[in-house]
Amino acid sequence: MENKQMYLKPNVVLEPLVDKWYAWSHLISPATAAMNIVSRHLTIIDSYLSAPSIHAEAVLNPKMRGGPFMDFQGGRIEEVEALQKNTVEKQEKVIQFAKAIKELDRMLATEAKGYGLETVYEKVPNILKGYVELYYDRNNNPGFRFFESLLYNSEYYNKSSQSIAMWITNNDERPFCLSTPRLEEKDVLNLDIPFDHPGIDELAKMKRVPQSLGYVKAMLGITGSKEDLFDSFFTETPPPPYQKYTGDKIRMRYFGHACILVETKDISILVDPLISYYGYHSSVDHFSDVDLPDMIDYVLITHNHQDHILFETLLPLRHKIKNLIVPRTNSGKLEDPDLKLMFNNVGFNNVFAMDEMETIKFSDAIITALPFIGEHSDLNILTKSCFLVKIGSFKLLFLADSRIVEPKLYDHIHKQIGDVDVMFIGMECDGAPLTWLYGPLLTKKLARDMDGSRRLAGSDCEKGLSLVNIFNPKELYVYAMGQEPWCEFISSIKYTDESNPIVQSDKLVKICRNRGMVAERLFGEKELLYDKEVASLNM
Repeated sequence: MENKQMYLKPNVVLEPLVDKWYAWSHLISPATAAMNIVSRHLTIIDSYLSAPSIHAEAVLNPKMRGGPFMDFQGGRIEEVEALQKNTVEKQEKVIQFAKAIKELDRMLATEAKGYGLETVYEKVPNILKGYVELYYDRNNNPGFRFFESLLYNSEYYNKSSQSIAMWITNNDERPFCLSTPRLEEKDVLNLDIPFDHPGIDELAKMKRVPQSLGYVKAMLGITGSKEDLFDSFFTETPPPPYQKYTGDKIRMRYFGHACILVETKDISILVDPLISYYGYHSSVDHFSDVDLPDMIDYVLITHNHQDHILFETLLPLRHKIKNLIVPRTNSGKLEDPDLKLMFNNVGFNNVFAMDEMETIKFSDAIITALPFIGEHSDLNILTKSCFLVKIGSFKLLFLADSRIVEPKLYDHIHKQIGDVDVMFIGMECDGAPLTWLYGPLLTKKLARDMDGSRRLAGSDCEKGLSLVNIFNPKELYVYAMGQEPWCEFISSIKYTDESNPIVQSDKLVKICRNRGMVAERLFGEKELLYDKEVASLNM
C-alpha cells in the first residue's frame, strides 16, 4: 500500500490549530496571539474549570450562541486542566509579552503627558524594548506601534504551538470555534507541523493528483500507531474532474458566505475564500473545492475577520494560488496586524498588498481596491478593502460588510468608477459588540453601553439602499450573512425569519425588485453567466 497511488478523500479536514484552538488570523500575528491566549483562551479555560455546568447550559441556549462557553457538556475536566497546564508552560514567554503590553499602556497613561518621549523609553517593559515605537497623536494622546516584522523573528512567534488536526467530516455540525478548543479524539490525527510546512501542500494536492502514501508519510513523519488512522484518510477513487470554463462569458459562482469565484476562459478570481467540503450528504446544495480551478489567478481578501480569512480553506489552496491580494497596512498597531506579513509567515510567497484606489491590470481585467468603512467598531483599522472587478466593460462590486456611515465617501468613489453592473453587499446589520472580537486586545475595561454602541455591523436596508442609489447596479446580491450550515462554527449565526438582518435584507431585495432590478439574498450556491459587454444572461 505504501507505493500505491492514492487520493486524499474529499471530506478530509485539515484544521489549523494554535495551542489546540482554532487558528484564526489573530492567533498568527505575535502580538494579537499573545493577547488572545491570555485574555481569551486562558480566561475561558478558567471559567470552564470553575463552573462547567454553566457552560453546558449556555451552549444549549440559542441566545448564548457565540459566547465564551466551551462545548464539552460540562465534562472532560482533566483534559481541559492539562490544556491549561500545557499552555501556561509552553507559552510562558508569550504570556509575559501580553502582560507587558498591558503594563506599557498603563505606563504611557501616567508618564507620557505631552513632553518629549525619549526618557519614557527607559520605562518600557524590558521584553518590549526594541519592539515598539512610542508616539503622540495630534491631540497629545500617547500610543505605541510594534515593529511587527521583528516580532515574527523573535521568541514571541511560537511556531511550535501550531499544528494541523486531520479528520473526516460527515456533516456541518461543529462547536463555535473561538470558544471550544479541539481536545484529543480517536478519529482525529494531530500533525505537529507549522503552517508553513510543505507537507500541507502535498496533502492538498492529493485531492486532485494521486501520490504514494510512502512519499507523504515520509514528508509528514507518520510512523507507528498513527499509520492506520492516516491511511484511512485516503482512497483510490479519483475525484470528479474539474470542468474548466471555456466559454466567452463571465461565470460567477457563489460558494457561500462572502466567497465568490469569477471566471473567464482566461482568468479566475476568488473573493474571501470559505470553501465547504463534499463527499457527504448536506442539507444545502453547494459548490465545494472540487469546483475550484487547478490554478487560481487572484485571491482577494477584503478584511481581517475570522469569517473572511479562513486558514482551513486557504492553507490547502496555497499551492494553487498565483497571487494573494490583501489590503495594505504597516501601522504596527496591536488591533491592526499586517496581513502581508502574516501570510508570508505561514508559507505564502506571492502576497501583494493594495492601497485604496490602487489597480491591478491583466488580460482584459482590472482589479481596484476601494475604501471600506463600517463593521470595525470605530477602531482605526486600515486593513480593509472593497474590490471592483472589471472584465471588459462589465463591473462587479464587492462591498463585503461595508456600512455606509458617510455617503459622501461613496459619492467620491462613484465619480471615479461610475455605475456598476452587479453589486454584492453584506447585511448582518445587528453585529456583535466590539469586545466580542477585539475584547482581548483592550487593556482598559470598556463601559457596557459604549461596547453595545460600537457594533461589528454591516448595512441595514436604509444604508444598503443608499449604496444602490449611488452605484445604480443592474443586479444586487446580499451575501456574507453566515447562514450556510458550514459557516455556523465560525460565525455563530443562526437566523429565523424574524431576525432583523433577514427582515432588513428582505426589505431591500423587495424594493430593488419593485424597481425592476434583479435582486436576491444568496444562500448555498448560485451560478450566473454574464456577457463582458452587457447585463446578465442566465438567472
